[in-house]
Amino acid sequence: MPVAIAAPDAQTSPKAVNPLNPKGIKPCCACPDTKQARDDCFLKFGHSVEEHGESAKKCEDLVRQHRECMASLGFKV
Repeated sequence: MPVAIAAPDAQTSPKAVNPLNPKGIKPCCACPDTKQARDDCFLKFGHSVEEHGESAKKCEDLVRQHRECMASLGFKV
């Protein structure tokens, strides 16, 4: 009798499974809310003070929140 093999979920990875991330969410799919807010800020104000001036500092808190979220899932950031 053939064994059915499930296709891997595009949002999960066996490598990402750990006690903090039991579902194995990949880094690209983790923390979508903080990622979206950070990316929107980057588009509006820039991502680097050196390149975009002082306005890029407006994104620092959002970057911190996203890094904390990623770290809470066990990703090294």
